[in-house]
Amino acid sequence: MINRINTRKVMVGNIEIGGNNEVVIQSMTTTKTHNVKETLEQINSLYKEGCQIVRVAVLGIDDANSLKEIVDNSPVPIVADIHFNYKFALIAADAGCSKIRINPGNIGIEENTIAVVEKCKEKNIPIRIGVNSGSLPKKMVAQYGWTAKAMVESLREHIEILEKYDFKNIIYSLKATDPLMAIEAYELASENWDYPAHLGITEAGSLLNGAIKSSFGLGYLLQKGIGSTIRISLSEDPVEEIKVAKRLLNSLGLFHNMVEVIACPTCGRLEFGLRDVVREVEEFVEELQFPLKVAILGCVVNGPGEASQADIGIAGGNKGGIIFKKGKIFKTVEQNQLVPELKELILEYYEEWKKVQ
Repeated sequence: MINRINTRKVMVGNIEIGGNNEVVIQSMTTTKTHNVKETLEQINSLYKEGCQIVRVAVLGIDDANSLKEIVDNSPVPIVADIHFNYKFALIAADAGCSKIRINPGNIGIEENTIAVVEKCKEKNIPIRIGVNSGSLPKKMVAQYGWTAKAMVESLREHIEILEKYDFKNIIYSLKATDPLMAIEAYELASENWDYPAHLGITEAGSLLNGAIKSSFGLGYLLQKGIGSTIRISLSEDPVEEIKVAKRLLNSLGLFHNMVEVIACPTCGRLEFGLRDVVREVEEFVEELQFPLKVAILGCVVNGPGEASQADIGIAGGNKGGIIFKKGKIFKTVEQNQLVPELKELILEYYEEWKKVQ
């Protein structure tokens, strides 16, 4: 965890990135930003799921001119995603955006960069430099090949432009479609700079493929202490990105305010509808954002042992089942009462948790 703690602290609105062991969850809207109503609806859905920072695309002047209304009505800090047109970055800063995502080498003449840097200094807004494996400069690819080294050298070029103007309010990302390439790039960068890293595997794909690739790449880096904020990039509703992010961080001990439902694999000893029960319980706890581990076991053979690491759990049988607390038998009930009793217990834990907050 050393690298994450020793990175610079960068404030994105009221959210601290770097300088501690917290990992901030981000996502990006899929709406047209100039459609303010739809964009705010999606931002609120992301916030409700647990997203802490939201990025919006700024493709044209209508998008840029919509930013102030979005910022004024958003429950989370807004990041403006800008490519090439530096004037949109200036509008975004004046609109109150909390971070600008722009690559200083891609916005034209030096005067453009100076204008953006001065504006971000004035507003105390950080800049995220985003390097993607799919859009590396031709000169870097010619010199280093399509490699992690080329990504890091491209990042170096952008960082040096900002540092030339004494701007160090920086976050960087090195997103590759190949998790191994991303891992190598982030490891190299962490050896060169103490700026906080925004982790992601770009173009990761659908929910299944994207979750697997992202969990491998990001999980490896986070466990090494690299990465202060993450986005799980999926070709899905962005709310799914937050669900995966929370579960990934929870598995690493870096996120606690969620109800984790664990369940045994199905086997020949199964005597009740485990899959349907797991789905029902997961849906029930979806919006209960507090720390609790719930175990759902398919039989009473291994129930006590397998449920010992959970706060509460159930083990089903042919006619009845058992409810556990901390691995110890709490009560025996009829099978049709297992889930209702479990739900009642979950709500009791939730109410107790709220009392001490």
